[in-house]
Amino acid sequence: MYAFFADVILIIHIFFVLFIILGQALIIVGWRWGWSWTRDLTLRVWHLVAIGVVVAQVWLGIFCPLTILESNLRYWADQEGYQSSFISDWLQRLFFYTAPPWVFTLAYSLFGLLMLLTWLVYPPRRKS
Repeated sequence: MYAFFADVILIIHIFFVLFIILGQALIIVGWRWGWSWTRDLTLRVWHLVAIGVVVAQVWLGIFCPLTILESNLRYWADQEGYQSSFISDWLQRLFFYTAPPWVFTLAYSLFGLLMLLTWLVYPPRRKS
C-alpha cells in the first residue's frame, strides 16, 4: 500500500507543479486573447499562494512536504526515494540535468517574481 500512496502523492505533486507552470502560461495567453477567466480573483489568489509557498520553502531551506512524504512512502515500500528535491530529481530523470540547489532557488524565485509582476500588470478582478 505504501507504493500506491507514494504514487498518489506523486500525481498530486505533478498536478501542483502543472497548476503553477501551466496556470501562468494560460494567464499570459488569456491576457493576450482576452479570456475573462484568467482574471478570476479566486484562481489568481490560489495561484499566487502556490508559488509563494514554494518560494518561501526554498528560501527557508525547507524541503517540500510532498517530496518528504512521497520519499518516506517509497522507503517504507522498499523503493528508492528522492536523492534531493522532487523537481531536481525528476529533471535529472527526465533530462539528465543536475544543478546545485541555488539554481532551483533562483529559478523558483524568478518564476515567483514573474507571477507577481503578472498580478500587478494584469490584475485579477472580482466577479460582477
